[in-house]
Amino acid sequence: MTERTGLTEPAGDRKVRWGILATGGIAAAFAADLVDLPDAEIVAVGSRSEASARAFADRFGVGRAYGDWNDLAADEDIDVVYVATPHAAHRAAAGICLAAGRNVLCEKPLTLNVRQAEELVALARERGSFLMEAMWMYCNPMVRRLAALVADGAIGDVRTVQADFGLEGPFPPAHRLRDPAQGGGALLDLGVYPVSFAQLLLGEPADVTARAVLSEEGVDLQTGALLSWESGALATLHCSITGGTGTTASVTGSRGRIDLPGGFFHPERFVLHRAGSDPEEFTADPADGPRTSFRHEAREVMRALRAGETESSLVPLDGTLAVLRTLDSLRERIGVRYPDEARPEIVK
Repeated sequence: MTERTGLTEPAGDRKVRWGILATGGIAAAFAADLVDLPDAEIVAVGSRSEASARAFADRFGVGRAYGDWNDLAADEDIDVVYVATPHAAHRAAAGICLAAGRNVLCEKPLTLNVRQAEELVALARERGSFLMEAMWMYCNPMVRRLAALVADGAIGDVRTVQADFGLEGPFPPAHRLRDPAQGGGALLDLGVYPVSFAQLLLGEPADVTARAVLSEEGVDLQTGALLSWESGALATLHCSITGGTGTTASVTGSRGRIDLPGGFFHPERFVLHRAGSDPEEFTADPADGPRTSFRHEAREVMRALRAGETESSLVPLDGTLAVLRTLDSLRERIGVRYPDEARPEIVK
């Protein structure tokens, strides 16, 4: 972990000042959670449409509304910007903010591919700015507890990981989930969770294989993946935008198993099974708030900023890059490529 240089830290005795870039559903959900945090303040919102930014600002009591991303990025009263655009715009939006000296929390996946992500990471490190992918699963207290149990050997050596995430649909061709120009498809939107879950426990795989069903537009409607590690561990993962799955996960080790019921990426409980012992159920602390809360990742960002850190220990940048390398490999195997990947680089 490195210390920030050349930027003013948020003072420990005042609120962390947030900017919100984009005004869609996930931006609204994040803003609603920020409003409930006593040490956070939304000071500005930015969009490509001034009317959209103003409507969002009025909804959440935000003082400044910008109809241009550059104007938001130039606002020196902002400590950190939350980027909530569609995937294909993450590189441009986060790059504009980092180039202007802003700290950034960017929705997952951080970018369309690892090459774009490496550019953002390099820019953040060059400017001494904080950058984090908004992988809220990694900040969830129950997921952190599970990972700690596995790391402490509660189930022995990990042998298999299973996880799925599917939405019922159907989604029309114009929907962002089927739009190649917006980074559509099941893998980047949903599959990032099973892949990130497996790599949280096992690290980057040695090899990947995959099969998929593609739409007429060229994005994956559903993908099945097999990841393997040199230790002999395997992960079987599935994502879909054609059928609602149980969104369950299971981790099996040499001495036990942990099962997560529906919504594995923000669980309310999980069950530890060990030979010779009764199943042990772990449940969320009600004080942690709703399991769908974005508060945990927001708190992690603010903790890191106050500590003068340029990245999160819960969502380290090297881990984000490793997941994107896996996603790139999976897309190569299923034949999905996005229009934006052929464009000249724009982050400087």
